[in-house]
Amino acid sequence: MRESLKNKQLRMQRIITTLYETYPNSKCSLEHRSPFQLLISTMLSAQCTDDRVNKVTPDLFKHYPTAQSMASAPVEHLAELVRSTGFFNSKSKNMSACAQTLMQEHQGEVPADLDALVKLPGVGRKTANVVLGTGFHIPGLVVDTHVIRIANLLRMTNQKDAVKIEVELQPIIEKEHWVMFTHLIIDHGRAVCIARRPQCHDCVLAEFCPSVLPEEAINRKK
Repeated sequence: MRESLKNKQLRMQRIITTLYETYPNSKCSLEHRSPFQLLISTMLSAQCTDDRVNKVTPDLFKHYPTAQSMASAPVEHLAELVRSTGFFNSKSKNMSACAQTLMQEHQGEVPADLDALVKLPGVGRKTANVVLGTGFHIPGLVVDTHVIRIANLLRMTNQKDAVKIEVELQPIIEKEHWVMFTHLIIDHGRAVCIARRPQCHDCVLAEFCPSVLPEEAINRKK
């Protein structure tokens, strides 16, 4: 039987409360000192771990800390600095083009607007929502691979498309929790609900999760 929106909202409230208690220090793991640096770091995180990005960005931002400095940087040097993040040629070109667009159209400042952000080279909806939520404290739901997978396991959605999932989750999650929800889910996905080996027997969300493995649920009660 299909679960009502009201029941999903109530179940989600309990899920979020539990996650806050379990991961009280949850936050964006990308290190940055400005919305611009967060924007670039998020672009670099595509197909790459946040840990790897954090190892690359100190040297990158030492050379090019602002849109103005990056806009005039040789693309070859940008590529060299971000090589270990993968897809470095396309990432360096996007970083350069993005910085130049910021200088030409936004006086070197990152716009605090979703529509303006997604028009920047190399910036999709996910990156834009990261910048809005963490950089400007404007509510936005970031749907990354952890959110796609765990939202499906929790039966909050049966969609696989990130934008469709974002739209479906918005009425389920209270707006004040939109930004933190993603950070909490990422922490839980890394620690317990691991893609290839979910630890259902140690999962604090087991009682709220329709996908918990029966044998794991039995072990949890022992």
